Amino acid sequence: MKTESYRLRSDARLTEGPGGSLVLEQSRYRLRLPGLEAGRRAVLLRMVENWLSDLQIAQLVTGLEGDSRLLPTQLLVRRLLLHSWLERRVSVGARALLDVVPRSIGAKSVPPQRRHRPGAVYRMSRFAVMRAEQGRMVAYSPLSTVGISFSGFRPAAVLARACAEEIGLGEVAEESGVDESGAGFLLDELLAARLLVTPEEAGAETRAAPMALWSAEELWLHDRSRPERHAAPIGATDRFRSPPAADCGRTAAAEGRSSIALPAPPYAARESSSLSTVMARRRSVRGHDDSRPVTLAQLGEFLHRVQRLEIRDGDGETTGARPYPGAGGLGELEVYPLVSRCAGLPGGLYHYDSTHHRLAPVAAPGPATERMLSFARGTATMPGPPQVLFVITARVGPLMRKYEGIPYTLALKDAGILTAWMYLVATDMGLAPCALGAGDTASFSALAGLDTLAEPAVAEFVLGSCPPDGREPA
Repeated sequence: MKTESYRLRSDARLTEGPGGSLVLEQSRYRLRLPGLEAGRRAVLLRMVENWLSDLQIAQLVTGLEGDSRLLPTQLLVRRLLLHSWLERRVSVGARALLDVVPRSIGAKSVPPQRRHRPGAVYRMSRFAVMRAEQGRMVAYSPLSTVGISFSGFRPAAVLARACAEEIGLGEVAEESGVDESGAGFLLDELLAARLLVTPEEAGAETRAAPMALWSAEELWLHDRSRPERHAAPIGATDRFRSPPAADCGRTAAAEGRSSIALPAPPYAARESSSLSTVMARRRSVRGHDDSRPVTLAQLGEFLHRVQRLEIRDGDGETTGARPYPGAGGLGELEVYPLVSRCAGLPGGLYHYDSTHHRLAPVAAPGPATERMLSFARGTATMPGPPQVLFVITARVGPLMRKYEGIPYTLALKDAGILTAWMYLVATDMGLAPCALGAGDTASFSALAGLDTLAEPAVAEFVLGSCPPDGREPA
């Protein structure tokens, strides 16, 4: 026999409100429940830490207030279920089989029911993931508003088998250790959560647009950074707030590096083209004139115009102003020029000290820098190696301390803004710019000695002198 029980979702809390009301809170959601009598209050308070079945709810309410108050309590529980304030446990007999864990909240947050068909077979969705969460194993799909937590390993084995082969009701019963009636309940919940899909749906996930175009990783990143099917915290929550001045900007001196002073940028005294003119001229140029490579003065001007950082202190927080907008004014992006040919500057990998307008040597030319240049050349389909390859990294700690759900996507957006700014400045200076789709991050991280979880490379850009035959359109 199937039974269901309920408790408050694990990421929500219940507090006392004004006038004796109870208040449910979860991330950016809040529900005030005024005028609750003893029975409904007792049920809610009990469900903070305990599972209550319909029978237990009835016994609790009737024991406190009698049968007349049972219907209002049942209506409240159903309302909370339909708005995903409660987790739901499905049991077969005395055995707990699974918990339905809500990801979303509010109206229309409960997925539509999906019933298995007699004789039908199913497969695990290629978008499904399983992870440890608060001491339990939970499976999710970015295409569903709920996840499934398994009570024991045998029900979880259903997904493992469905990953390797098509399974039907018999295989679900065999793996989960319940009869076919209980297996049907399990199968229906896995279908509603989109962890299991029909063979036709599995085919669409891999062979038909738009789903086949998405990798699982990209869809999960999109899902987490956009509050469509989940109610997880998102935005500037400051959950790991750092001390003032801890995160904004880096300097070569602070890292004990000797550095090379760059020439004072002369562009302030020079008349530049209008923005509309620069935008119209902007092109990706995939060839450089090595007979007259970019100069140290040009490199210094370019870096100052695209990446300089002005530290600002105020309201107990340190922020930085770059020439382009960035998330929270944190200035998390760093630029590492890899110089192949630059008049007045030895080749090698450098870090740009954006607060003091200096270059700090990181690595001399060698096999690893050659691999990076070769990778960039192939990515941009250039006839020769780029004169300067910029590796753009993001110190994600500042973003992750301030923001939740979106910090990595903010770094990518900031890198996109910086790349666009690099195009405009290079065009205005008469240089050859080209953004890359990827780079040899393994060689770069090894050379720079960076922890890729603390400062991953997020973009690459090449720069050089324009070829004599003009620019090539992108």
